[in-house]
Amino acid sequence: MSATVTTPPPPATRGTSGRRRAAPDVPPYGPRGSRWTSRAAVHGVLLLAALYSVLPLVWLVTSATKSVGDFSATSAFELADFNLWGNLRDLFAREDGVFLHWIRNSLLYAGVGAVLGALICTACGYAVARLDFPGRRALFAVTLAGVLVPPTALALPLYLLASNLHLVNTFWAVFLPLLSNPFGVYLARTFADAAVPGEVLEAARLDGAGEFRIFLTVALPMMMPGFVTIVLFQFVSIWNNFFLPLVMLTDPELFPMTLGIHQWNTRAPQFPDYNPLVITGSLLAVVPLIIAFVVLQRQWRSGLAAGSVK
Repeated sequence: MSATVTTPPPPATRGTSGRRRAAPDVPPYGPRGSRWTSRAAVHGVLLLAALYSVLPLVWLVTSATKSVGDFSATSAFELADFNLWGNLRDLFAREDGVFLHWIRNSLLYAGVGAVLGALICTACGYAVARLDFPGRRALFAVTLAGVLVPPTALALPLYLLASNLHLVNTFWAVFLPLLSNPFGVYLARTFADAAVPGEVLEAARLDGAGEFRIFLTVALPMMMPGFVTIVLFQFVSIWNNFFLPLVMLTDPELFPMTLGIHQWNTRAPQFPDYNPLVITGSLLAVVPLIIAFVVLQRQWRSGLAAGSVK
């Protein structure tokens, strides 16, 4: 008879309490997992994503310091004679200082439009979340459907509507459509569900407060992180908006920075002296976005966290 050979089980280890416990199973790829999910691989992907995002900004900074000759004679990230102040002087002096009008228009469109639009979105989201009225669910479903419609598809209908109202080539033709944002209403509804307790609203109604006063004095302070988040999203969206002003406006003094810089960029192939102006203007156009993110970072981070919990 042949004896059967059995493999002994792995030795047990003794814990701090003196009891014996079985040895843990070792995963097939080792305790650290696969090399594709290792920490080094994740850090490498994050580094590539960071470089992809930062390198265009670095190129923008280095190119804004070059003169017309250095811009065409040097490589992308190569430094040349520092000429940033000269570029800024030419930028604000070109075409009787029209760039100052573009800055003013962009601040009005994005600044005022972001605050008013966020207030409208917050009020709509609060009403859908906390007020009981007929057709509430259907209205919110239509609003969600509006999120799926690309803004470029609405440009022609908005132009025809503005033409019938005699608003084409005016400030209001660009400003009024920017006050509505279906995605902002969706975010506001999420924040209202998460941050505004129904008991607090009922207590305010028992004290005799009206719905408008309840929203301004009770609900809006509770939704402030969400409100700031919507303001930031609105500001970035309006500041980068290009197609709607392109369709609506023909007067250069009403252009935002995006459309004005694009107009100069179309002249750059024939007139190379516009290249430093386009690059320097693009650098200035990025600065307000950076300032907005830095100033509002605490509010919008907490707002995104509140929305993700819900």
